[in-house]
Amino acid sequence: MTETPNVPPAPEPVAPPDDAAPAPDLALQHALADVRTEVGKAVVGQDAAVSSLLVALLCQGHVLLEGVPGVAKTLLVRTLAAALTLDTKRVQFTPDLMPGDVTGSLVYDARTAAFSFREGPVFTNLLLADEINRTPPKTQASLLEAMEERQVSVDGEPRPLPEPFMVIATQNPVEYEGTYPLPEAQLDRFLLKVELPVPERAAEVEVLARHAAGFDPRDLAAAGVRPVAGATELARARAGVRTVQVAPEVLGYVVDVCRATRSSPSLSLGVSPRGATALLATARAWAWLSGRGYVTPDDVKVLAHPTLRHRVRLRPEAELEGVTAASVLDSVLASVPVPW
Repeated sequence: MTETPNVPPAPEPVAPPDDAAPAPDLALQHALADVRTEVGKAVVGQDAAVSSLLVALLCQGHVLLEGVPGVAKTLLVRTLAAALTLDTKRVQFTPDLMPGDVTGSLVYDARTAAFSFREGPVFTNLLLADEINRTPPKTQASLLEAMEERQVSVDGEPRPLPEPFMVIATQNPVEYEGTYPLPEAQLDRFLLKVELPVPERAAEVEVLARHAAGFDPRDLAAAGVRPVAGATELARARAGVRTVQVAPEVLGYVVDVCRATRSSPSLSLGVSPRGATALLATARAWAWLSGRGYVTPDDVKVLAHPTLRHRVRLRPEAELEGVTAASVLDSVLASVPVPW
């Protein structure tokens, strides 16, 4: 990301809304904090993206990663899966990819003279959908259906996907020839849009130093990456997030921020009510990760950009003037009164 980090460190709250807010499980928080440490053993300079992926896991949401080639998008997902002892698969989306290549299909077995279901790569915990905008809308829709329903229906029989299940789709922001951009209605299915920037000079020097010392991105165990949490810890953490309290003033603040995008002169499409519920969910997850049992307006501000940037559409004349979704969200956040 450029103007605003994906998930920067949360500032201290001004005032807690309720002294009775439950205290988060510190041991569980430390386990998830260790995930960031483990990912950092293989991926340099993308701490904000790691935090964003953890937020999405806690919210049971999906993530759209955007970055130029070579900024460790695939390595990031593989390392996250290794630190969380989760299964992961990668699908390279191409123009000739069919829906059954992703979800699975019925295969005829000559020995039994019957059809059996062969699972597709979507049956995993973390699915990396690489360059999702390079496959036709029909295949995109099949994946988005699995994301929403968390199941695949074949021949009238629903087949549930593993739990946890998260799709991390990537887009290349510099090559648009031969692509099928996701429409706004489908972009809205992603909880977060995370931009992976080219690392700073010091981080890039560190990347080269690790490779000079023998780092092999295909051998994460040799890099010292170890599992520190798993599906059980994620389920407990999600239960903890659901106990995070939200004051009525903060609920109103979330609604006011989203409604302000709908009246922005630079936007032809503002944030929908589903976007408002997504912002509330990510703010609660970030509050829990920050060690608090309640949400502050600052939590909302921190998550506004990654949660909302892909849910708005700029007017053509605003784009010609150099306006960006990030600058519009900055203006909205600056104009909406903050409670407390």
